[in-house]
Amino acid sequence: MAKRRINQQQSRRISAAQAKQLANAQGTTGQVNSGLVIARFGQRVLVENAMGEQRQCFLRPHIENIVAGDRVAWQESEDGGVIEAVDERATVLTRPNARGELRPIAANVDLMLIVIAPAPEPHANLIDRYLVAAEHAGIQPALIVNKTDLLQAADPVLALAGRYAPLGYSVIHTDRESDPQAQQVRALMSQRTAVLVGQSGVGKSSLIKRLLPDTDQRGNDIRIGALSEGVDKGRHTTTAAELYHLPGSGDLIDSPGIREFQLSHLPAAEVAEAFIEFRPFLGRCHFRDCQHDHETDCAILEAVATGAISEARLASYRLMTEQVSR
Repeated sequence: MAKRRINQQQSRRISAAQAKQLANAQGTTGQVNSGLVIARFGQRVLVENAMGEQRQCFLRPHIENIVAGDRVAWQESEDGGVIEAVDERATVLTRPNARGELRPIAANVDLMLIVIAPAPEPHANLIDRYLVAAEHAGIQPALIVNKTDLLQAADPVLALAGRYAPLGYSVIHTDRESDPQAQQVRALMSQRTAVLVGQSGVGKSSLIKRLLPDTDQRGNDIRIGALSEGVDKGRHTTTAAELYHLPGSGDLIDSPGIREFQLSHLPAAEVAEAFIEFRPFLGRCHFRDCQHDHETDCAILEAVATGAISEARLASYRLMTEQVSR
């Protein structure tokens, strides 16, 4: 005997009944609320509602990979709340984990602030990896040179940062103590959601302190990291990404310090496209599968010869694509 088909109205009634039954089983109210993820720690998620009130929510078993910046649907419960669904993301910043699986770092981000400092020593290829990740995700990047009070006149970090302004990237210098450029950073972040990235020890937490002097209004403990003695690598002080509201407008997501940012999941062609100065020359090489290495009639190599592309950036691209899919 064939099963009787149900119409859309009946289907909606059944779904509503099932949702109510599940809500009752979990001790939830049955009323679905919208919220913003402030932070996640394991299976517990701090969610903020439209009134600015925050609840500790738990995840349904089928929901994974929630991060700061996500918009969610949740219900109140006796224990705080339960997250039922995650809204579609406008943007998401990801990176592979140790097993090569992509994991989100922050969601619905408009701006990436890449923080470097005199110590730990910044590396051009790491900066370029951040830039590629931002360009690939459709996020505008900007570079912040922090701890400028420690800089010497001929400090290599100044020359390194100087590579990026001619490419069109914003480069802002900030100071650990008096910081007149803080207003410039705030203006850049106005009415946007920014993610703060960089090596451990570059002063991201200190920068948050200057941008948000009342960061502990939620009881957050923003610990100021110190450089590890002897190895010039900062200790990790932030364990999970957290979202903070700026005075006036704008949000800031602080991510854990990242010493590595692998892009092995990106094909070489997409890495090349993310080098913004390469774009006018891509597709103009003689060989369709040109690797921009030693081939004849390579538009990228010709651009390097004329100074339109720097040799340093080409070297960074080659290093980056050694381990990516061709």
